[in-house]
Formats: sequence, structure tokens, C-alpha cells
Amino acid sequence: MPGSTIPTVVLGNQNAPAAFHVSTRGEYGMRLMVDLARHWGDGSISLHAIATSEDLPEAYLEQLVAALRKAGLVTGKRGAGGGYTLARDPVSITAGDIVRALEGPIEPQVCTAEGDPVVNCVREQDCGTREVWLRLQSSIATALDGMTLADLARTKHHAPA
Repeated sequence: MPGSTIPTVVLGNQNAPAAFHVSTRGEYGMRLMVDLARHWGDGSISLHAIATSEDLPEAYLEQLVAALRKAGLVTGKRGAGGGYTLARDPVSITAGDIVRALEGPIEPQVCTAEGDPVVNCVREQDCGTREVWLRLQSSIATALDGMTLADLARTKHHAPA
């Protein structure tokens, strides 16, 4: 995939229902949002310009921006000079906001059933591993929520090794 740099993080296994992971949807959406943050205050940026600068498929970005708009993270402007901007200051948008908008909740698959927490799990009282998954969930959420778009926009592009 063009420019794929973010590893997939999966909680769960391949045979289980979907678990939290960062797919191309999350990776490309994050790159789109960082690009918008780098242009904060410059007016609207077209998806074509972002697709070109980030080497991403424009049609896919159109799908992602719809979810980001629905989550209140970006706004769009039609017509000449149209494009997209962040809905609020990059300092107030976290990586966690973006991941949740594009990938869904950050939760351990092993302690959920089709996106809902397992209630009254027969193993909950004696589960020796539940704490592992809950701590991992908390660590991932804390890390994502601790990074703002302003932070990410300040990082430099690194050429692949």
C-alpha cells in the first residue's frame, strides 16, 4: 500500500469477531487529519491536494472525510476554493478522536461481544487475563488521547529506511 507506515495493532485473533485494530482506514484518516492540521489557518484544502501530497487514493479519502464530518472533526466547503478544514483547533483534536471516528471504540475484543461489553460473563469473577486486556485497552486509549493533532503536525516526515 502506498506510504503504509503504521503497524496494525490487534486485540483478539483472526478467527474472532472484529477487534480494535488500526486499518488503512485509521492510518489514511490520521494522515489526512495531520495534513489538515499542518494547513490550519490557511483555508480549505482539497482532497485532491491531500491525496497528492500524502500519496493516498482520493476516492478513499472521500469516504473517510464523510465519517470525520459526521464525528464533527472536519468541515467542508463546496465550490471554487472549496475543500476541507478541521472543525476545531488542532490542539483540541486527539489521535483518539480520529481513531474512534474511523475505527470505532477502543476496547479489548476478548471482553466484548459484537461491540458490547460482556455483562455477567461467567468468568469475570475468576478471570485471570481480563485485567491484561483492560490495562492494554487503557494504555492504548491513554496513548491515543495524549497525542493532539497539533503535536503530530509538528513532527517531521521521515523517509522510509
